[in-house]
Amino acid sequence: MDPSQVKIPPTKDLTVDNITENVLRTNAVCEDERTKYVLERLVSHLHDFARETRLSSREWMAGLQFLTEVGKICSEVRQEFILLSDILGLSILVDSIDHPKPPGSTEGTVLGPFHSHEADDMAHGDCLSRDVQGEPLLVVCSVTDTRGRPVEGVKVDIWETDSTGHYDVQYAGRCGPDGRGVMRSDSAGVFWFKAITPVPYPIPHDGPVGRLLRLLRRHPYRPGHMHFMFEREGFDHLITALYLRNDPYETSDAVFGVKDSLVVDIGRAGPEYAKKYQVPEDHALLTYDFVLVSDAETSALRERNSKVAMDHLGRKVKMVNGLPVPDLD
Repeated sequence: MDPSQVKIPPTKDLTVDNITENVLRTNAVCEDERTKYVLERLVSHLHDFARETRLSSREWMAGLQFLTEVGKICSEVRQEFILLSDILGLSILVDSIDHPKPPGSTEGTVLGPFHSHEADDMAHGDCLSRDVQGEPLLVVCSVTDTRGRPVEGVKVDIWETDSTGHYDVQYAGRCGPDGRGVMRSDSAGVFWFKAITPVPYPIPHDGPVGRLLRLLRRHPYRPGHMHFMFEREGFDHLITALYLRNDPYETSDAVFGVKDSLVVDIGRAGPEYAKKYQVPEDHALLTYDFVLVSDAETSALRERNSKVAMDHLGRKVKMVNGLPVPDLD
């Protein structure tokens, strides 16, 4: 950037007491209101963090080295930064803020580091997993809006681990996707497929995030679950998962993703299900009714929640594209 094209306020003789206001004044030349506001709060909180903890140079360098290691281990099939966000509870917090849910709708949860766009299209009744060691599971679900009306043509992205607790992308030399697929709800809002019963598993803990967990004396395990992602024009994007009740890690998920409304029981197929879906009686069965929220509902709720939160913090804001920025008028 040509220095002659920008006007930077003069800054000299910076101290513990005046560094923050000077950085904020320098950043204030940014023309994008939202970017300027986000950076203002980020800098303010980072500086307060350093002052409150009396952060040492050695500690700060250790933090920088940790983040450098997190970046180095990231790859197309392993996103260590997402994992770090997950174990700090930031992922679930951001999802809850950005995708608020009215009562009766399906709650969201974390995406996790192993979602992949490399997934085959599936027809209803297809098998998600090729793992013959897993317990066969029939999954029958429906999708409705908040008024109970079936939603047709929803793109449903589904993924789960194999019976050893590993995702397909964790295997070197794998031959295409497995344990994942994409399908669409029918005219009744229904989609169904065959899979395997989810099992608990540890998140990758052989890298910097794993070392942090050990330092904090936390375990790396997640309860058995199956991921779902829903997309359809006019509806808020939903990332969620279903968790098995009474899993040993149901109440201590390493990434804080479990919510009561997403905990399910594995049932057994009776004669009606066995006949309709061509499975043996007593076959493991998972059923769930997903409820999507319209874009308009979500936008209104997000803006209302933002105003309440800003009022609580004593901040005068206005909404721009549904997001708060300082109201300086």
